[in-house]
Amino acid sequence: MSTAETSRFVRLRVELVLEVTDEEAVTKAALRRLAAESDMPAAERVPAESAVREDAAEALAYLVDPFDLVGEVPGVDLQQASWSSEQVEYDPDSPDWDLDEDDVDADDDADDDEGDGEDGGRVSGG
Repeated sequence: MSTAETSRFVRLRVELVLEVTDEEAVTKAALRRLAAESDMPAAERVPAESAVREDAAEALAYLVDPFDLVGEVPGVDLQQASWSSEQVEYDPDSPDWDLDEDDVDADDDADDDEGDGEDGGRVSGG
C-alpha cells in the first residue's frame, strides 16, 4: 500500500507574503496578545515583548497562529505546527515569487519544517 492509502496525516504547506501598512498597529496588537497570555513566564515575556517592539515580522509571528486556521475544520486534529516570519524584498513581477511553481521537492525539505525556531517562529503541538 502507498503512503497515501495508509496515512491519516497530511502536511499542508501555506506561504504568505504580507505587506505591513501600519507597523505600529501590528506591534500594539502583538503586545496585547502577549499581555493576554497569562501562562507565559516573565522570563519569556520580557524578551518576547522586546523582540515584538523591534521587528514587525516578529510581531506577526505572535499574531498569526496555524491553530486559528484549522481549529474549526471538522474532522481534523492539528498535531504539530511550525511557522516563522522574516522581512523580505518583494517584487510581485519577479519569477522568484511565482507561487504556482512547485520548485521544492517535498522529500528534500521534510526535515526543514520541524520547527527550528528561526526568524521568530514558534512550534506548538495539539
